Amino acid sequence: MSWDIWINSYQQYLRIEKSLSIHTIDAYKRDIKKLGQYFTSNENPKNPKDVQYEDFMGFLAQLHQEKISARSQSRIISSIKSFYKFLFLEKEITTNPSDLIESPKIGKKLPEFLSIDEIDLLIQSIDRSKKEGERNLAMLEVLYGCGLRVSELIDLKISEIYWKEGFIRIIGKGNKERLVPLGKIASKHLKIYIQEVRVHKKNIKEEFIDHVFINKNGTKLSRVMIFKIIKSLKQKSGINKNISPHTLRHSFATHLVEGGADLRAVQEMLGHQSITTTEIYTHLDSNYLKQTILDHHPMEKKHKY
Repeated sequence: MSWDIWINSYQQYLRIEKSLSIHTIDAYKRDIKKLGQYFTSNENPKNPKDVQYEDFMGFLAQLHQEKISARSQSRIISSIKSFYKFLFLEKEITTNPSDLIESPKIGKKLPEFLSIDEIDLLIQSIDRSKKEGERNLAMLEVLYGCGLRVSELIDLKISEIYWKEGFIRIIGKGNKERLVPLGKIASKHLKIYIQEVRVHKKNIKEEFIDHVFINKNGTKLSRVMIFKIIKSLKQKSGINKNISPHTLRHSFATHLVEGGADLRAVQEMLGHQSITTTEIYTHLDSNYLKQTILDHHPMEKKHKY
C-alpha cells in the first residue's frame, strides 16, 4: 500500500478516534508526508511497512543536515511514533520500528509575553474609526481577557456567551468543553461589537450566523487573518517583540500567575490537560516560586514572627 493511502487512513484515525483538531492533524500529516517523500525518493524506495529502525537514522540525519531545529525534529519524531503506533494497532506491522528513536534534548522554552503596558499599547493602536475597529478591539480583549487559543476564538459562538453569568463556553483541544470567565472589559467590548456593529452586517452566510467574529465576506475569521491583524497592530504600536495571537494567551496566564492566581484555576481556564504545562508560567517570575516556598514550607511557617 502506498504512503498516501496510509497517510489518509492515519488522518481519519486522528480525526475520528483521537478527536484531534484540524490544525493538529494537518501538522502530523505534513511530518509523515515528509517522511514518505524521503523513502520514496531514495534509490531503494520503501513503503511504510518495510521501514526499519536503521532507515529512520538516515531520515533523521537528513533533518540535521537541513539544519532543522531540535524542537522541530522532536515534533517530527513524535509524529513518526504516532503514525507507527497506528500501523501497529491496525496490525499492519508486528513490531514498532520507531520505539527506539530518541528525541533530541531541547531546553524548556519560555513563551514570549507582553507586559500590561504593552497590551495597552497594542489595544491603543486599533483604529476604531474603521469598520473593523470595534471587531478587532473585541477580538483582542477576548484573546487576552479569556486566554483563548486562536482556533477557540475563531469558533466562538454567540449562543455560547452567557452574559448574565459572565462565562463563555469553549470547545478546546480534543473536543473538551470548559467554561471561561468573561471579564467586564471583554464583555463590554463584545457587546458593543455584536449589538452595534455586527448586527448591521447583511451578508453573513447562514452557516456562520452564530459565529461571533465575522469578516467582510460574511464568514468567520481565519487564523491567517488574525495573525495579520496582530502583526499590523504590533508594527503600529512599536513593540519590539516577535508576537502572535498566542502571545496574548501567554500574557493572560503570566499575569494571572504573577498576580498570585492558583495554578489549578489557571490550568482550568487555559484548558491544559496537565498541570505541568501550566507550571511553565511560574518560571517567568522567580518571585512567585520564592513566595510559594516562604508561604507554605513548614519550617518557614514555624519561624515566622
